[in-house]
Amino acid sequence: MLVAGKVRAGAIKGDRRSIKRGTSVEFADYRNYVAGDDLRQLDWNIYARLERPYIKLLEDEEDLAVHLILDASASMDFPPEGEPDQHKLLYAKRVVAGLAYVSLTSGDRLRLTAINDRQAASFGPVRGRGHSFALLRFIREVAADSITDLNTALEDYALRARRPGLTLVVSDMFSRDGGYLDGLNALLSRGHEVAFIQVLAPEEVQPPVAGDLSLVDVETELQQEVTVDGAMLGIYQQRLAAWRAEIREECLRRGAHYFPLETDRPWERLILSDMRRAGLVK
Repeated sequence: MLVAGKVRAGAIKGDRRSIKRGTSVEFADYRNYVAGDDLRQLDWNIYARLERPYIKLLEDEEDLAVHLILDASASMDFPPEGEPDQHKLLYAKRVVAGLAYVSLTSGDRLRLTAINDRQAASFGPVRGRGHSFALLRFIREVAADSITDLNTALEDYALRARRPGLTLVVSDMFSRDGGYLDGLNALLSRGHEVAFIQVLAPEEVQPPVAGDLSLVDVETELQQEVTVDGAMLGIYQQRLAAWRAEIREECLRRGAHYFPLETDRPWERLILSDMRRAGLVK
């Protein structure tokens, strides 16, 4: 089950404890009787022993709104060759499918959106595991294309989403101008609890290249001539580590979650280990 630190009020009954008191059979607490209370909620056993009227409070249950946002920009189509299981978009799809299935089996209200600058294709909102096959078909058809501006995409999503909830963004974080904070702030200001799941390929963390190269940006097609040697690779890795540390710090400062992943690590460990330790899965 996916868990939000502060459960949002659901629209219908679900499978998780509410912060409100309701009418289920799960005992929660007692409170003093006040004029006008429903006498059917009076605990007559307590009244007989203490000669004081107490109302029995019961747990209510509600659904959680879960928003999954999948980056479908061209940079996710990497590496173009080699180990298929280490392909970023395929790996991200598996992560999203796993999270979506957990959400559907818990009775959550799920919406999945694939984003890039050309489209924002969505599935849902739906509820219940009966939508699993349709969900998997939708995920299978998502293709990498164009550029993703995370700030714009997340700001637009925050404005359009009717119900705030647990919002999980699966992306390599390669955004136009490197921006994501405005989008994160927009989601938080609307009441969302946010987690960034950053997916990188091992070749991006430790590039197996050397010599004089001509590098081409897969999203903008801009070309850069570089000479790669040991010193240059060292600088690259330092900047990459600093960038990831900055994302973690900014998320921590705002109460958001951050999970850096590389595609040579089994994707299910994110859900069964990392997110469980963070309190997002139980």
